[in-house]
Amino acid sequence: MNAKMTKIFSQVDNRIFLRVYQGHFATSHSHVTHYFDMTTIKSRLSEARAVAEVLAQRYTMETVVDTIVCMEGMEIVGAFLAEELKQGGIQSMNTHQTIYVISPEINLSGQLIFRDNYKMMLEGKNVLLLLATATTGRTLQSCIDSVLYYGGKINGIASVFTAISRVANIHVNSIFTTKDIPNYASYSVSECPMCKAGDKIDALVNSYGYSSM
Repeated sequence: MNAKMTKIFSQVDNRIFLRVYQGHFATSHSHVTHYFDMTTIKSRLSEARAVAEVLAQRYTMETVVDTIVCMEGMEIVGAFLAEELKQGGIQSMNTHQTIYVISPEINLSGQLIFRDNYKMMLEGKNVLLLLATATTGRTLQSCIDSVLYYGGKINGIASVFTAISRVANIHVNSIFTTKDIPNYASYSVSECPMCKAGDKIDALVNSYGYSSM
């Protein structure tokens, strides 16, 4: 990919950084000015643990977490986050005083579903949602709707990067925000100024990565 890449380091922990590409990128429902490459955050042990440590600090001992629902390939971070929350004194209502770490399945219609064997990890449980990015809030809202459908209660939202502060009146805790990338913008496809200016798309992007155009 020809787009320019810079590293943005976290202001609270310099072990954590984003590889940020600036350009013209197309997601499934919007066009954005920046792509955040979180490959190593999701897959490198040291970075995943560091992210989990920082996110865990955003929750007090009064928070109850029974299940962490991971989106966008955040399962490794989710496992470390569960460990950090338990070590920090976060309570769980589960019988074995542990935290479940699960991910939804996305069907052919784009709906987020959980199979029957996961229902007991959601029904009546206090759920923490974990994402890599929260930009327009559409994916996050879909996840919230799915968890509520299966009887869960949303007790927190955590994301590595967020461009929105709240979804469904729930605060989004994050490590990076648009304050760290002040010129970040997201547009609907029909209103994208980069398209109107004739700028070609640099890459198609989603939670798995990017495909250069």
